[in-house]
Amino acid sequence: MPPMEIFSSGGHRNLLLEDFGHGLAVQANQHLIVHGKAAMLLDPGGHKVYAKARSEIDSILRGTATLTELFLSHQDPDICAALNGWLMTTDARARIPSLWSRFVTHFGVDRLVADRIEPVEDAGTWVDLDGCEVALIPAHFLHSCGNFQVYDPVSKILYTGDLGASLGMDYWWVEDFDAHLKYMEGFHRRYMTANAAMQGWATLARTLDIEMICPQHGAMFRGRDMVKRFIDWVAQLDVGLDYLTNLYQMPVKG
Repeated sequence: MPPMEIFSSGGHRNLLLEDFGHGLAVQANQHLIVHGKAAMLLDPGGHKVYAKARSEIDSILRGTATLTELFLSHQDPDICAALNGWLMTTDARARIPSLWSRFVTHFGVDRLVADRIEPVEDAGTWVDLDGCEVALIPAHFLHSCGNFQVYDPVSKILYTGDLGASLGMDYWWVEDFDAHLKYMEGFHRRYMTANAAMQGWATLARTLDIEMICPQHGAMFRGRDMVKRFIDWVAQLDVGLDYLTNLYQMPVKG
């Protein structure tokens, strides 16, 4: 399927590469931000999607822009298993949470490209894309202990990684929030760490000017009313250690 352009204004574009993963692998979105002659690929994915994603991005950028940044929100294989391929075939830098920068090299990162892995400290940072600064903002414990999201102030899109993830629906945009809950509530209850992290994130998100929330898995949230519904839902949801209270027990024999 061709990429979905979710924002375009002047020399700034935001594109969704529509689900190159199939079979046993969990569905995952790859997002691309292009500004002027620079581009950032978000959570580039595993080995199964690398060839198709690389070909698609080459087609999008050919003669107009260069892939300068790779963003990896955390350490999961659906995000960074193919990192070495991207580093070996492009000149891009890889922005990785500092907690995981020495772990992701176990996916086979060659020493010749290791100097282009740039750890992001807990407070986050700003990344320049040919004159446009995008923010890497803290989202720790949602679900990883070292976790970041990307805020693009031009498109006003917040890329939330696993927060907001949904599985099993057949649409790209959430139109009915209540009907959508069955596709994401179970995931959040199990994969997010604690309500304190959810509330902390919601407090930060409410300070941002957001038109869209785009997770790494599943459907996206468009429009300020839908964004508000999602943030409010996150703030009140008991997850992880606040919800799963009987995890620490000896298994039953037989």
